[in-house]
Amino acid sequence: MTSQILERSKRHSVTFELNGRLRQGYAPPRMLLTDYLRHELGLTGTHVGCEHGVCGACTVRLEGVACRACLTLAVQVDGLRVDTVEGLAGEGGVLSELQAAFKRHHALQCGFCTAGILMSSADWLARLREQGRQPSEQEVREMLSGHLCRCTGYTPIVKALMEVAHA
Repeated sequence: MTSQILERSKRHSVTFELNGRLRQGYAPPRMLLTDYLRHELGLTGTHVGCEHGVCGACTVRLEGVACRACLTLAVQVDGLRVDTVEGLAGEGGVLSELQAAFKRHHALQCGFCTAGILMSSADWLARLREQGRQPSEQEVREMLSGHLCRCTGYTPIVKALMEVAHA
């Protein structure tokens, strides 16, 4: 019992909205959001790649804005909204417009980078729609420059994003 109290004292309470649902738990002060999502909550869609914020595999949306979960502490999301790739699909697992375009264009191969790219793209496309803008192919490629993909060569990803952006 004493060890449980001591262990809990090393952890901080974290309450946040995750993919539309309130979640509560405890996290050590230095635990990364990637580790909290994967190991504490079992959401393995957020991948851990470089652990330096370079590859983009860990991208989630924090208050609607794409961010690197490997550079965010779990305790930092207390009181905030976090969206992961698991939350992109609609009721009954119906693919979002963006996910469906990725499927149609074969915009994934091994899938390791895909979740992060989808999360960045969802944020970016939402901001463009708010501005009433449609991006050029060059702008799509610039947005994707924050993600490393070793399988697709980016062409099918660009095609999928262009389809969604111009729909």
